[in-house]
Amino acid sequence: MTNEKVEDIPSEIVVNQKQSCLEFLFSQGNNRTLSFEFLRVHSPSAEVVGHGKGQEVVQVGKKDVKIVKLEHIGNYGVKPKFSDDHNTGIYSWSYLSWLLDNKDLLWDKYLKKLEDIGASRIKDELQPNLKNTDGEFKKK
Repeated sequence: MTNEKVEDIPSEIVVNQKQSCLEFLFSQGNNRTLSFEFLRVHSPSAEVVGHGKGQEVVQVGKKDVKIVKLEHIGNYGVKPKFSDDHNTGIYSWSYLSWLLDNKDLLWDKYLKKLEDIGASRIKDELQPNLKNTDGEFKKK
C-alpha cells in the first residue's frame, strides 16, 4: 500500500475525448480536470524531466495530443498512452494531486518557456530541436 492520502485518490477518472481532458471525480464532490496536452507536457517520464536537474526537455507541438489508453498501476496511480506514442510516464496519485493544485501556475510557466524558446504548441509549426542545459535552452 502506498502512503497516498485518500483525498488525493479520485473515485473515478473519465477520459473525455470530446473535451480533450481527464475528469477526476472525487468522493468529496470536488471534481476537476486536466487537459491531455497539460498532462503530456508535464509527464513525469525521463523523456520530459530528464535524469537529473537541468535535463528537462520542453515538450512542443502537443496541443492536439490525445490519450488513447489509460491504465491503472495498482494502488499507485495511472499510466496514459498518448496519441504521439508517449507511454512511459506513470502519474502517482500525489503527483496528479499536485498537478491539479498547481495547474494554472504550471501552465503559465509552460507557455512562458515556449515563448522564450520561440516554440509552438501546434505540431506542424516549425519547432526548434531543444535541450535544457544549465537552465538555458539551446539547439542540439
